[in-house]
Order: sequence, then structure tokens, then C-alpha cells
Amino acid sequence: MQQVPFHFNASKNLEILSKTAFLTTHFAGKTNVMVTAWGALGVMWKLPVFVAMVRQSRYSYELIEKTHEFTITFPYMDLPKAAEICGHVSGRDADKLALCGLSTRPAHKITTPVLEVPGMQLECKVIYAKLMSAEKLNEAIQELWYDRQPNNYHAFFISQVVDSYITP
Repeated sequence: MQQVPFHFNASKNLEILSKTAFLTTHFAGKTNVMVTAWGALGVMWKLPVFVAMVRQSRYSYELIEKTHEFTITFPYMDLPKAAEICGHVSGRDADKLALCGLSTRPAHKITTPVLEVPGMQLECKVIYAKLMSAEKLNEAIQELWYDRQPNNYHAFFISQVVDSYITP
């Protein structure tokens, strides 16, 4: 493991995020992993932050609401089976880690683990959350992403990156 600043490999990590990164949650002995391709990495309130977008219908949303933390993994290898399963199977109904053949390792500063894969790991604590609404949303975005699933908006979880490192 190599400690690195949260913005280390930013271009590479944002390219991975635009395709398939993984968001991991954990509560009451149960770990859940979802695919995320929407998010932002930056600075707010002079803090390093990752902004995760999670639909309120997702199991991960429930777990983040309970724990106020999650981890982000930018995998430095292709994981097509994991991406398929974690993007289409609900953690309410199945153990996605077992289905994918993935494992986790303990995080350093939070209770949610990180995926045991080569890549960049972010440990995140939520510092602000806000559920989207239609009132202030651009009409084209509304039509493209939300008209087919009314009232299933994303929540923005602005989280402080409390640790960041590369795992082999």
C-alpha cells in the first residue's frame, strides 16, 4: 500500500470513474458494492472531497444514510464480471462480493472496507447530503435521466476524503 494525496492520478481516476468505479458501503455486518460512473473529485470548504451520486432507490443509499461513510475504488484492472454484477444485482437480495469473487480489506480510518483489487482507494465520510428535485433541474437532463424513473432522483453525498492510497 502506498499513501498518496486524494488527487493523485486524478486524470486516470476520472477516466476510470467515467466508465466503472466501485462504491462500497457497510452496515451491521453486511457489505454492499455498487458501480458508480457519476461523481466528482475536488475541494470544498478547504477539504478534499468526493461527491457521490446515489439514487434513493438503491440499497447503497440506505446504507450511506445509516453510516455516513463509504469507500471508492478506482480499479487499475478490468473487472467486467464485477461491473456487470454490481451494476445489475441488488445488495438487498444477494451477496455481490461472493457472486463477483471479490474480497475486501479493512479501511484505515472508517469502518467500511475497501475492495481488495489493485487501484486507488478513497475513504470517505459524508459531510453534506442533498436529494435532487425536479424544480431546479435542467429539462433536458430531466428527460434523459429521470422521466423513465419518476421520483427516483439521485442524492448528492459530499464526503471528505479522510484517507487515500494505492493498493497493489
